Amino acid sequence: MSNRDYYEILGVGKSASDDEIKAAFRGLARKYHPDVNKEPDAEEKFKELNEAYGVLSDSDKRARYDRFGKAGVGGAGGGQGYQDFSGFGDIFEDLFNGFGFSTGGRSRRSPRRGRDLQMQVSLTFEEAVFGVEKDIEFSRDETCSRCSGKGAEPGTTPLRCTTCNGQGEVRQVRQTFLGQMVQTAPCPTCNGRGETIASPCTTCRGAGLERKKVKKKVQIPAGVDVGTQIRLNGEGAPGENGGPQGSLFLVLDVKPHKFFKRRDQDVILNLDINIAQAVLGAEVTIPTLDGDDKLKIPAGTQPGKVFHVRGKGVPHVRSKNQRGDEIVIVNVAIPTKLTKEQKELFEKLAESLGTTVKPQEKGFLDWLNETLGG
Repeated sequence: MSNRDYYEILGVGKSASDDEIKAAFRGLARKYHPDVNKEPDAEEKFKELNEAYGVLSDSDKRARYDRFGKAGVGGAGGGQGYQDFSGFGDIFEDLFNGFGFSTGGRSRRSPRRGRDLQMQVSLTFEEAVFGVEKDIEFSRDETCSRCSGKGAEPGTTPLRCTTCNGQGEVRQVRQTFLGQMVQTAPCPTCNGRGETIASPCTTCRGAGLERKKVKKKVQIPAGVDVGTQIRLNGEGAPGENGGPQGSLFLVLDVKPHKFFKRRDQDVILNLDINIAQAVLGAEVTIPTLDGDDKLKIPAGTQPGKVFHVRGKGVPHVRSKNQRGDEIVIVNVAIPTKLTKEQKELFEKLAESLGTTVKPQEKGFLDWLNETLGG
């Protein structure tokens, strides 16, 4: 399939909302659908649009695409041609209706999957590293407890709409330059429900849904990072006409640590030592994610020296037994205030070392970037 960027194909930016992506796809699909556009490359362009929308309209696939590119979604948007519209839901029904065609597919009263929901969950640095069971609370629509989703006040029954005869849509046959076409639209009387309600439920006012707060315990796996998404199937909005519930996506945010910075599965610690420790060597105590540990500083250690403490980093999400390292970058702290005795000692040291200086071919930051791999 195409090697072009999916956002470029749809003509939207990477921060585009779901509605903007859907609107862009709808407009371009109308333009390039092979049943309407007879240009030689129309079919190929429509397949390209289909591929891009198949990824960007799915929040899970979109997150993997944003992070890893096409490798994160198997190299393509599912590999489906324009004939396969499964998973695109109502957009193709609306699209074909816009052309004036009857899709011949499912009716508006067929079961439909509920909307996906999204919420942000904040974690401490340690919770992201080691995992945690988190209490979350969010709001969602649920089937009305008073009318069981029927929309009618208990003791009354919805009536079949006489305008659409319970189909939820009305159809008109139109003669166009392309021939006779059937156009469908939601029934104006029942708004596509197929039923009319004489006595709406006093709780949901005929919607069949009521807003509720939901509390859940969620297990956050070890090794997650900022932007990681966790999908909870069946925790989204309820489906329509008996369809399944959508999913709830947890988008993780991680608070910064007092000492550590994270780089993939490694954690980085900047450590200050004094001149004597750098010159003579020492064994010092350092913080790690597992508690304090010992680090041996060899005599003659230079500023910027990097030490790797193996296995003290972040666990891999898919393999808890594999952990990154703690990378300790040593900085030699230069004292700004000296006692009289310390000053005399440094003056004697200065006399013995002399005044010769040596220019460096590379700066400290250049050397540090090379050591840490850029």
